[in-house]
Amino acid sequence: MDWKEEKCVMILDESLPLGLIANTAAIMGITLGKRLPEVVGADIADRSGNVHLGIIEFPVPVLKASCDTIKAVREQLYRPEYQELTVVDFSDLAQGCKTYDEFIGKMEQVSEDTLRYFGVAICGPKKKVNQLTGSMPLLR
Repeated sequence: MDWKEEKCVMILDESLPLGLIANTAAIMGITLGKRLPEVVGADIADRSGNVHLGIIEFPVPVLKASCDTIKAVREQLYRPEYQELTVVDFSDLAQGCKTYDEFIGKMEQVSEDTLRYFGVAICGPKKKVNQLTGSMPLLR
């Protein structure tokens, strides 16, 4: 994959408390690493000989938006023209579960329109990612 033509961003709900913002980004990042293992670089030894695990080989801008904007972007991502993108979302339902089995059981019982998204991560062709996120500011 030519990462010069690809882009990956995270959009986080700017109204969340700092702890939930950090948790949302961490969970989406772990899922992206599983889905796109080829973007993680090789382990590297420092001058002292200590090994540090490889990290992602390119920047991932972290953007901010309202929960309504994130919801609208997530809804667009279900459209056929965006099917080639890798999308990870994290919702209030997921955050409220103590186990993955609980998450599975609850998710199977709700419709998408009832979810409040805390964040969404999007990876794929730069042009498509920019169409959806190009005007969003960085989370600072």
